[in-house]
Amino acid sequence: MAKKQEQIDIRHYDVIVAPHITEKSTLVSEANAVVFKVANTSTKPQIKAAVEALFDVKVTAVNTIVQKGKTKKWKGKPYTRSDIKKAIVTLKDGDSIDVTQGVN
Repeated sequence: MAKKQEQIDIRHYDVIVAPHITEKSTLVSEANAVVFKVANTSTKPQIKAAVEALFDVKVTAVNTIVQKGKTKKWKGKPYTRSDIKKAIVTLKDGDSIDVTQGVN
């Protein structure tokens, strides 16, 4: 049983990549929501399960955005940045996540 629980935790760490901290994400935090960078292949139910397991909070909604990579130039040669998937996770009233601290 403990081995299965360990595998579930490892899978959750693969879904949530990092918190996404910008001016807009701090404005959203006033509405009891947190923004995370997530794996490109992750689904909304996987994101919800990972956030609830890792941070011990109740999630009410998950919205996802795929930000396409920009085309840039470096030393005159074009390249494309990687695509990034972001998840806006709305929490139940009374729950909160401090993204400046580490995970459990």
